[in-house]
Amino acid sequence: MTLLFLLLGLVLLVVGGELLVRGAVQLAQKFRISPLLIGLTLVGFGTSTPELVTSLQAAFAGSPGIAVGNVVGSNIANILLILGITALIFPVVVAKETFKRDGIVLGLSTAMCLGAVLFGQLTPLLGAVFVASLAGYVYFAFRQERQSTAAADTAAGMTQADFPAPSLPMIALDLLFVVAGLALTIFGARFLVSSAIEIATAFNVSETIIGLTIVAVGTSLPELVTSVMAALRKHSDIAFGNIVGSNIYNVLGILGVTAIIKPIDVPPQIASLDIWVMIAASVLLFITATSRWRIGRVEGGMMIAGYVGYCVWLGMNSAA
Repeated sequence: MTLLFLLLGLVLLVVGGELLVRGAVQLAQKFRISPLLIGLTLVGFGTSTPELVTSLQAAFAGSPGIAVGNVVGSNIANILLILGITALIFPVVVAKETFKRDGIVLGLSTAMCLGAVLFGQLTPLLGAVFVASLAGYVYFAFRQERQSTAAADTAAGMTQADFPAPSLPMIALDLLFVVAGLALTIFGARFLVSSAIEIATAFNVSETIIGLTIVAVGTSLPELVTSVMAALRKHSDIAFGNIVGSNIYNVLGILGVTAIIKPIDVPPQIASLDIWVMIAASVLLFITATSRWRIGRVEGGMMIAGYVGYCVWLGMNSAA
């Protein structure tokens, strides 16, 4: 029965994430937001909703290993597994100018996560700093995109009157997708966390490892679905923006909100190993993204191999 609830939770997360992303993307398109910004914000943040709900559920359940391991493990999986699979399907082209902005924010958020983990506790003050940083990033990104769009319209001799107002019934339908998707992710996260804790107890596996693997990959499935679909449709800007935006939101949004609502201690294992794997994966992302401004199939294969090696090490360590 526990495995059934675990699978049910994963299914609800995937379906909920798909509905949430579909509604968010359609809303963003109606209001003329660029595909890259959609990937960085609405898609990236939307697909990270399962991680947010899961970490909060785990924190209130007294399972800090799952709460923190979910975020760290998801960031590792997003880069090594999901971006690796995406690059294998279709090489990911990186927009040079925008990555200069978003890459800096990703680097800063990763460094902030390292600092919080080494500190050993997620406090309300740290959480407030994280959330404020996220709000500032989103505001700056939207303002910059709006200015770029306005400049492009002016150069093309177009005004706001040239773009028809979105239909209210269609906006309502998109909002319904968003609400339904969010509801499904909440229920899915509840099933997933409770089942993961039971599995960890039954097999004498630490909750931290469960959070870093099963829960992390499970809550990252919406990112996987979105990035793969974007790759198949050759929209690499959405796929790459989804990964970068999700990783930024995982740290600043999820850890920030969790720390404000329910302060938790960081498990020692994450501070000794897993945070450094996340740092290494982030450095690899920067190197592959900026070397040729393109992440090809060879790099994608290397990322997947790295993730497999990491999971094998976790399994061997758990068995020992």
